Amino acid sequence: MGDTNVVIVFILAILNAMIINNVTLSRFYGVCPFLGVSKKTSGALGMGVAVIVVILIASLVCWPIYQLLKAANIEFMDTITYILVIASLVQLLEMIIKKYSPSLYKTLGVYLPLITTNCAVLGVATDNNVLSFSDSMANAIGTGVGFALVIFIFSTIRYRLDASNTPKAFKGIPIALITAALMALAFLGFSGMI
Repeated sequence: MGDTNVVIVFILAILNAMIINNVTLSRFYGVCPFLGVSKKTSGALGMGVAVIVVILIASLVCWPIYQLLKAANIEFMDTITYILVIASLVQLLEMIIKKYSPSLYKTLGVYLPLITTNCAVLGVATDNNVLSFSDSMANAIGTGVGFALVIFIFSTIRYRLDASNTPKAFKGIPIALITAALMALAFLGFSGMI
């Protein structure tokens, strides 16, 4: 019975980070790739998967690093350490995507290296400092999948917006920001469920 409760709590923590406290819509972390790559569904999906991979691996690596920094009483070095880890992971991921999927590499363009400075990735690594290892992994999975879900939904909406008769003053980024705000309100409706 105890193992079942642990699994349920783990799944609820993932759902909480993914839907209720989605970092893109509740804190507006990762807005640059959210707005930049969401013009095409394929690019949004590729960016979503890349962010999931980077967040998960960064959390796996950064949580034990923070424990070492804390033991050495130099936890103030956490941010710079996380930036170095995340930058290394993104460089590795960029080389892998360039080799195995050149079309995705071209679609992601400048936004792939920007994962290094994506607030969502650094925010998750920093937020995980106060969590247990299992909670930090649930937070990482939920945040990554939540980012991918939101950017994919947003890309399908932007596709329809580009085809619609939007007033000239709202074309492009203005209507995209209004749509993002409406999505944030919609996701806010899930709060209190978990």
